[in-house]
Amino acid sequence: MFMPVGTRGTVRTQTLPQLQQLRTLGAPMLLANTYHLLLRPGIEVFEQFGGLHRFMGWDGAILTDSGGFQVFSLAHSRTIDDAGAAFQGVQDGPRTVLSPERSIEMQRAIGSDVMMVMDHCIDATCSEAEARDAMERTHRWARRSLAARGASSQQLFAIIQGARFPALRRESALDLTSLDGFDGYAIGGLAVGEEREEREAITELVAALLPDDRPRYLMGVGTPNDILEAVHRGVDMFDCIMPTAWAQHGRVFTSTGELDLRKGSFKLADEALDPACGCEACTRHSRAYLHHLVKCQEPLGWQLLANHNLHYYVRMMADIRVAIASGSFGELYAARRRA
Repeated sequence: MFMPVGTRGTVRTQTLPQLQQLRTLGAPMLLANTYHLLLRPGIEVFEQFGGLHRFMGWDGAILTDSGGFQVFSLAHSRTIDDAGAAFQGVQDGPRTVLSPERSIEMQRAIGSDVMMVMDHCIDATCSEAEARDAMERTHRWARRSLAARGASSQQLFAIIQGARFPALRRESALDLTSLDGFDGYAIGGLAVGEEREEREAITELVAALLPDDRPRYLMGVGTPNDILEAVHRGVDMFDCIMPTAWAQHGRVFTSTGELDLRKGSFKLADEALDPACGCEACTRHSRAYLHHLVKCQEPLGWQLLANHNLHYYVRMMADIRVAIASGSFGELYAARRRA
């Protein structure tokens, strides 16, 4: 399953009917972010509205990231210790403290179907000593997150850390799977500086150590080929901003390969973006018109191409599910894999 990223309670450029269509095609869950929603609109809004589902009008499932990665990205303005992460989310604004307990409190108010424990994410190129320190803090925070969950019926996923060090990843997986109470497990701290071969090796190592009866979630990854390789190694769930972020710059995924619609070669291209796709961009507009929108930086171009990219990801995952169910995933993997 691929989860479109709705960081602030919206998937960028996509309307609710467009998201509902994606749900029909096989994207029943969106991802939202605890850190961003804590800063704005704030916990009191979700307490007033009864959660994010009603606030944004989405009746599908929602997974909330804990905010750990966003804290990681604020290296210039945050401090981390066992108590939590203190950061300045807005320039000249007050400092905010995000602890495991505060993260779970916020996620309970959001009312997400799946909550993530707060973890200490670290650059993959860090030293082994730094990676161990962050991993052990992640383990302590996971236990505090479990306790803070209380009697909530929301599911809670643990996050395996350990950077690019196989021994640490193995230790993290064994420690967190030994705890009773987690409904699924995520592989975190990848796509943050490591080589592709390292990411695939770590993914394969960790997935093999996780329970067969719980979802396995690779956080923040990645390209269609990255996802195909991760499924091959045993991963179930994915999210990534790439479909919408690349669309903003005119880049799309199609059944015949990636295209960059900024290129002048598309100025007179009177053909569909992708003849194998049924989205609005492909059924109603030519490549030439989409090229025009991109060159003019019209918001409609971003919206149409983001919707197409999301369709591509969701259809790819649907094809993968069918292949797994029929026992033919090996053939699909071999056919679609790119060097």
